[in-house]
Parts: sequence; structure tokens; C-alpha cells
Amino acid sequence: MSKGLDGIDVIVLAGGLGTRIRGVLGDTPKVLAPINGRPFLDHLLDHLAALGAGRAVLSLGVGAGQVIDHLNQRIYPLPVVPVVEPAPQGTGGAVRHVMPSLTGEPVMVMNGDTWLEADFGAFLAAHRMAGRPISLLCVAVDDVSRYGRVEMEPDGNVTRFAEKDPALAGPGWINGGALLLSAQALQRLAAGTGASLERDFLGEAPDGWIFGWRAEGAAFIDIGTPDSLAEAGGVLPQQTTPAAGKPKA
Repeated sequence: MSKGLDGIDVIVLAGGLGTRIRGVLGDTPKVLAPINGRPFLDHLLDHLAALGAGRAVLSLGVGAGQVIDHLNQRIYPLPVVPVVEPAPQGTGGAVRHVMPSLTGEPVMVMNGDTWLEADFGAFLAAHRMAGRPISLLCVAVDDVSRYGRVEMEPDGNVTRFAEKDPALAGPGWINGGALLLSAQALQRLAAGTGASLERDFLGEAPDGWIFGWRAEGAAFIDIGTPDSLAEAGGVLPQQTTPAAGKPKA
């Protein structure tokens, strides 16, 4: 896997309520869920650094204080910029809120409860070659009913997002939880007011704006349910060395 993110900013959406796994985590923010001896966030930030990201811009909301306290106890291999929402604004509002903290373009937006192993260098290269304002990393799953289906033409042009529906049961391509936004896309998002990045921004994008990149063979898991959180230990790396702490003053 190449270190192909070319130093771009990555927005990590980590301000969700985590209601589906509150019975497991209690008041612990979902992004700090312990997996293989480490909080999920530490796994994710190490992963982004290995992929060549320039900075991780964390969009925080519920539980932000706990996350920032944790960040202050660690040294990470890339700069981490926490940005706290004053109130829940949805995924679309969360991205708008962090925009003043961004540098350069494109930027990548990813879900803070999703683990993805794919060739992100190829994803970025395909985005630049396609010349679309938005590129969406799509992964193949055996059952799309839990996620909703992404419908694409052979050239990757995204034509429709089908909502989650038990009637959709069966294999297909889904939103893998990572997208690249060019300056044009960021400007359109900034000018909008919709709360949902998925419904109000992606779902309402002009025809031909979204390129769907098929991440063949990608490893994908979200940790948003008790079952998937339990399964994550078999996918994420095992901790082999103690996590680095900050030196005492």
C-alpha cells in the first residue's frame, strides 16, 4: 500500500452520539472505543500517518473533552487539529464548521467510526485524473441492506444513492466512508445549509459531479454496532509496543 495521500488534510468526523453502542461503551466516546489494547482513534491516526496524510482535523462534539484529554497524553506521528462543534450540526454542518482550519485541496473526509484498508494513493490519483469535484471510495459488501447501495455507471459516474432498506439485501457497492473534495466541492458545501453530508450534499450534487472509485479488495468495518465493534479486533492491528505518551513537564 503506497503512502499516497500526498500530505493532504483529512477531516475525521468524530462527533457522533454513538447511541447504538452506548450500552457497551457507556459514556466513552465511540472514537475512544478500546480495540486490541488501544483506543480506536490511536489506530486511526497511526493509519492516516502511514498513508501519507498531512494533518488530521478532528471534528468533535459529544465527549470532546474526553477526546482532547486523551490527545494531550499522546504523541502522534502527524499533526492533529481538534475542532469542537458548539452544538450538533450533522455531518454536513460538521465539515462546514472545520473549514477555517483546512489548508489546501483536495481534502479527504472520513467517518471516525470506520476502518478502511485500501490503496488511498490510487484513490487520490484516480480523483485527480477523473477531474470531478467529488470522489467517493466505494467498497463491495455481501449485503448492502444495512448501508444503502451506491449505483454507478461503468466509468464510475455515481447516478444514485439507494437508502438503507431490508429489501435491498444482496451484494453491491456501498459508501466506504471516505471521500475527496476539491475546492469546487468545498465551496458548494460551504454555501449550503443541509445538515447531512450524505443526503443534503452528496444526494443533491449536480449530475456528473461524483466519481465512484471501486476499492477492489478493501478491508472495511465500522464500529457503530456492538457486533461490529466486537469484530473489529480481528481486523485492526494488534498492539505490539506501548502507546507513546507525552513527556512529563
